[in-house]
Amino acid sequence: MTDHLVEVGCAHCSGEQIQAERGSSRREFLTTAAASTVVAMLVSACGGGTDATTITGPVSLDIQVSNYPALTNVGGIAAVSAGGTPIAIVRTGAETFSAFSLICPHRGCTVGISGSSFRCPCHGAQFASNGTWTGGQRTSNLTALTTSYDSGTGMLSISY
Repeated sequence: MTDHLVEVGCAHCSGEQIQAERGSSRREFLTTAAASTVVAMLVSACGGGTDATTITGPVSLDIQVSNYPALTNVGGIAAVSAGGTPIAIVRTGAETFSAFSLICPHRGCTVGISGSSFRCPCHGAQFASNGTWTGGQRTSNLTALTTSYDSGTGMLSISY
């Protein structure tokens, strides 16, 4: 019987291909194919470190600060959503706030609040409460949004 080579590869593997002999055991071939699939998924997920678009359209949101108990004290952080865009609001002073897109600039995963900072669950990027990248997967800072607070009404306006 003549051995035939079967090439298993993907568009994400930089031209690398895994070869399996047709005469190999089914288990060896399936293991190799499964490994190739996992490698392709990992390469696709990591994407070579290019930044993703963080916000796809304009953001405009008005919130009543008193509706978010986490914003009662300076340093408090609350998560909200505007048109599908997850946003973090940070109370930075008695009458000042910051807001950031919670879309990770690395690959577009939703960043979570972790105590008084932020962390990307997909790649481990870490950000301070001011949106600055501090560690983990190398990326840019979180996208800052414009805030305007009316202390008379307790309304916070967020836009991008």
